[in-house]
Amino acid sequence: MGATVDYEVEYNNRARVPENPEIMAGWARDAAAYREQHPPRLIRYGPGGRHVIDLFPGGSDGPIVVFIHGGYWQALDGSSSSHLAAGLNAHGIAVAIPSYDLCPNVSVEGIVGEMRQATRELARLGQPLVMSGHSAGGHLAACMLATDWRKFDPSLPENLVIAAYTISGLFDLVPLVETSINKALHLDQATARAVSPLFWNAPSHGSLDALVGESEPAEYFRQSRTMVDAWGAAGLATRFGVVAGANHFTAVAPLADPFSPMVARLKQLAGR
Repeated sequence: MGATVDYEVEYNNRARVPENPEIMAGWARDAAAYREQHPPRLIRYGPGGRHVIDLFPGGSDGPIVVFIHGGYWQALDGSSSSHLAAGLNAHGIAVAIPSYDLCPNVSVEGIVGEMRQATRELARLGQPLVMSGHSAGGHLAACMLATDWRKFDPSLPENLVIAAYTISGLFDLVPLVETSINKALHLDQATARAVSPLFWNAPSHGSLDALVGESEPAEYFRQSRTMVDAWGAAGLATRFGVVAGANHFTAVAPLADPFSPMVARLKQLAGR
């Protein structure tokens, strides 16, 4: 028998990375500075105060890269990630960063629905979408790739989402049920499984990249490797990667660097 996994320890990122307040304060500063220099176009996708997308335009009509923020579905908003548009914007690629309502005010299933509404609104721009996201945002990005868009809205193209690029993603939410993270999520075994893309039908097209920070806990490696293996076995193009020297909070930093391998891969996914 293998050792029992302590899911509370494995998934409590703030406890594992005690310098996280300084890192997130840096996000806020960098995001505010980028927004001042590059004011986004605001796109509403629903009636709520958080139902807004920040669009940082590119210089072409090619695919848009969407970035969905993390925070365990219960913290942060899209504006705190504004600076992460810098790397792709430098290459003329548009970046859309949606916000969404947070648990416990809504359910995780409700947030998946909100991201589908945001994606449908972005479809009006007439450009394919590459979905990316960090942590809970990685979960949501995978959910968007696996969504049957014609079933959701018959007016949408089947291949609206052409790829998902996830950083420190969560694809199996069942281990979170017995942790303190679930106090706001209110998941049980059944609802956790229902919102876990690992247990959905694999997408029929596109690709999945799943990256993990080098110093992240074993569960994050398991999550991404299991997802890559499962969807890869179903015929989807998948790849697993490691962000060198990164923890859970610093793994997204390369998005702000126009010359990072992360930005180079997203350029490739966007056909540039």
